[in-house]
Amino acid sequence: MRIDPIIVRARRLRPRRLVPQAVSRRLRRLWAVARRQWRRSLQFRVVGITLLLSAALVLAFSYTVASLISNGVLQNKLDQSKNMIDNGSGYAMRELAGFTQPDDPSLPPSLRNVVTQLYGSINNQEAEVVMLRRSGDLNASWPPSRNPDVMDNPQVSGLRSLVVGAKGGTYQQIATLDIGDGTQKYLVMGTPVAVGSVPIELYYVIPLRTEDELVRFTGAVVTGTGIALVALLALIAAMMTRLVVTPVRVAARTAQRLSAGLLDQRMVVRGEDDLARLAAAFNQMAANLQRQIVRLEEMSRLQRRFTSDVSHELRTPLTTVRMAADLLFASRDEFEPAAARSAELLQAELDRFEALLTDLLEISRFDAGFAALDAEPTDLVPVVRRVTDQLTSLAERCKVELRVVVPEAEVIAEVDPRRVERVLRNLVGNAVEHGEARPVVVTLAADGSAVAVTVRDHGVGLKPGEEKLVFNRFWRADPSRARQTGGTGLGLSISLEDARLHGGWLEAWGAPGKGAQFRLTLPARNGDRLVSSPLRLVPDDARADEAALIGETP
Repeated sequence: MRIDPIIVRARRLRPRRLVPQAVSRRLRRLWAVARRQWRRSLQFRVVGITLLLSAALVLAFSYTVASLISNGVLQNKLDQSKNMIDNGSGYAMRELAGFTQPDDPSLPPSLRNVVTQLYGSINNQEAEVVMLRRSGDLNASWPPSRNPDVMDNPQVSGLRSLVVGAKGGTYQQIATLDIGDGTQKYLVMGTPVAVGSVPIELYYVIPLRTEDELVRFTGAVVTGTGIALVALLALIAAMMTRLVVTPVRVAARTAQRLSAGLLDQRMVVRGEDDLARLAAAFNQMAANLQRQIVRLEEMSRLQRRFTSDVSHELRTPLTTVRMAADLLFASRDEFEPAAARSAELLQAELDRFEALLTDLLEISRFDAGFAALDAEPTDLVPVVRRVTDQLTSLAERCKVELRVVVPEAEVIAEVDPRRVERVLRNLVGNAVEHGEARPVVVTLAADGSAVAVTVRDHGVGLKPGEEKLVFNRFWRADPSRARQTGGTGLGLSISLEDARLHGGWLEAWGAPGKGAQFRLTLPARNGDRLVSSPLRLVPDDARADEAALIGETP
């Protein structure tokens, strides 16, 4: 039973805590939308800048106009009130000229008569006329009947001290008072009245209701006009910007369609202005691009077909030549030394020629989009060991030590084992060729989403920028280097296509004199998207060298 009030109290307090958070989230969301529109929309930026600049200009203009009108109205009221108090003080001095003693018994009635006459001479029934007489340390006042204590208000104490200490002149102050008609602004003007030895002060308390209402009305009119002007300028800016932005947006959409392969897309040309000439030039550019792309596609198609046809057509004579070369190679022991050597060279070159035709056919299948992936769950540990075993004899001839680092457990991935083995054979073969008689390390690793194989050599390395060029067809870092395997120049290109067919990565790193490292990363499950690799592309020893170099730099 005691838990219920606590629950009720918590439910009552929860909205109070969540309201500021909800408002803050909404404000952040609106700010994010505004920032995104500012970055992405030219029209939004132009309208926003126009709105801000016009608002600042209108605000300054409105403030200037309102200040001028307020100062003019107040100055006019001051001039009228000064004339009125000057006339009133002259009248009071004339009426009270015969009094010389402060304790004259006829002075108070005369003061009341003067105040009454002065009060009747003004045309504002909300005003007050006050005359004060100082007798020693005491003040005596004879104001009208509505508010006899108006001059005791703390807001006019400073004005009274000025009037008391002055021997002449008029002083004024604007104060917010309540003399019987509600709190409002008043203009209080005071002046000393010289009547013999009798010190008298004359004050006019004049309401500023009419002037205040006029200033407020003027401010409201100027503010409303400014807001309407700013909105009108923003609308005009939006309309004018739309005339320019709309063709740009149409051009952007048309360019996107062209980049997506819709080469027949064109802009509508209206009129003869600059935007019309822009649309016409854009259409001309699109037409030229379409012709060039169609021509290049036709040439590429013919080239791929030529490569495929030539590769297929060469198969038949190559088979015949292969049969004759095998016969000669088998009988080379019966030939003279020169003829036997020729038979061996013929056999080696035929092997290379056959490998080149095989690679050309594979490349043509990739170019035509006919390459298919036969993925199946495969343990990559035996694949890596099988590749290194096949290249052991080559490594021994090149005096290169092959090191294999693989996990003890199985590394299962859904891959095409034939293509993966071909990629690894190309990578390890190139590493042995360029290893400069130094060790080559093949490393296999896996995580929950990907498997990776790195092939690290410590040979000549790669120059800056060559890590991208190594995958180009028939590209060689150093054409003068003697090859041990007689490669075709297409191995890394085919390896890159095999990696892409798996949805994986094939990357290269290298530095002059520090060797190179190639990394093959494949998704563990066919069709998954790669996010990271279990192995680093830059070797740990190279990273340590770079860190040491940075540490030595002052």
